[in-house]
Formats: sequence, structure tokens, C-alpha cells
Amino acid sequence: MSQLCVIASVSGHVQGVGFRFHTAHEGLKRSLTGYARNESDGKVTVLMCGKEEDVHALLEWLEQGPPSSRVVDVTYEQVEWQAIDGFSIR
Repeated sequence: MSQLCVIASVSGHVQGVGFRFHTAHEGLKRSLTGYARNESDGKVTVLMCGKEEDVHALLEWLEQGPPSSRVVDVTYEQVEWQAIDGFSIR
């Protein structure tokens, strides 16, 4: 099984609706490490590292997000592996 890290940028109504909390919860459920961080432009950045299929599952989840959010777009790219403990909210 291959391991990878992906960084994603999620736009839409994704701040002030618990998006980071729910993303961290979903990441931990999938045994991923990384973080979810609000950006000044209203987007949320998500770094996720772990098994390829689990990373793809979280990317798929990000397309919808929690019910309180309204995701407009998700862009992502693979980045160099990073050893991170846990899944944090920044």
C-alpha cells in the first residue's frame, strides 16, 4: 500500500461552520495525519497524509463537507511526505 500526502484548498461557505472540526474528525476516522487551517481568503487548507485509499476517501468527503457547509470547489496536489502526529485544527 502506498503512502502519500496531499494538500487541498476548499472554497465556498467553509469558515464558521465547523468545517475544520469535521475534517479533522473524518481524517482521524481514516487514520490520516495532517491539519485543517482557515485562510485569510475564506478558504480552508487541508493537509492529509496516509494510505492512498484513505487520502482519496477524505478528498471525496471534502467535495461535500459537513451539512453546515457549502463547498464550491476543491483543488489539490500531491506534496512531499511529512511525518505529522495526529490531525490538528489550526
